[in-house]
Amino acid sequence: MRASLIQIAVNEDESVDNRRQRVAALVREQAGADLVVLPELWTTGAFAYEEFGREAEPLEGPTFETMAKAASDAGVWLHAGSIPERDPDGPLYNTSLVFSPSGEPAAAYRKIHRFGFDKGEAVLMGAGRDVVTVRLPGTTLGVATCYDLRFPELFRALVDAGAETLVIPAGWPERRRAHWTLLAQARAVENQAFVLACGTAGTHAGVPQAGHSIVVDPWGEVLAEAGPDEEVLTVDFDPAKVATTREQFPALKDRVLGLEPPRR
Repeated sequence: MRASLIQIAVNEDESVDNRRQRVAALVREQAGADLVVLPELWTTGAFAYEEFGREAEPLEGPTFETMAKAASDAGVWLHAGSIPERDPDGPLYNTSLVFSPSGEPAAAYRKIHRFGFDKGEAVLMGAGRDVVTVRLPGTTLGVATCYDLRFPELFRALVDAGAETLVIPAGWPERRRAHWTLLAQARAVENQAFVLACGTAGTHAGVPQAGHSIVVDPWGEVLAEAGPDEEVLTVDFDPAKVATTREQFPALKDRVLGLEPPRR
């Protein structure tokens, strides 16, 4: 399976519409890949809190339409990163979009864990509730977003739902890049799954981004890692390695906590 992670630079001197069209062109250039992944909130920047309300769009808004067309043109499964979604009956959400190679919507995931410690995203956006997986030929994707990476219980739930490849778009800051790499490897090892973590480059509202998108195999080996700037990180991996790893080292079968109520 071939995956291309597009590490987009989000800079203030580029309009959202121009970036949307530029990213669509980048997606079309990945024809021949099986899966393309974009970062979190790449239309606005993950730390550009003042832009969330101004640039929020309905689920099937301009980004949805543009990315659906790009996926269809390229003939790829597209995890289109996330957008600030405006629910007409509720708050804003940080919502990820997944499209099939025909451009049909395959999933939408509202981010469960909101970052900000009682400010920023944590107060501007609502929290999702649903664990989301997407079945592709050869593997099942488990969908999470950025700050979710710090909460291993979500990834256990994704594995219990059948996930074999964990896809994590992010807008991760440079000052905590060491955590980004460490946690991506930890989620791969503890769940015996592939991790595809796609971050942004550039600067969001004065916050330098980490870049360094990364692909990790079920043993925790880094298969590919980007640098700090905008680039396309492409890697070939064998989804069958998940089943092989879980058979050779069946640690998941020894789980105890979380599988049944604790004794009192």
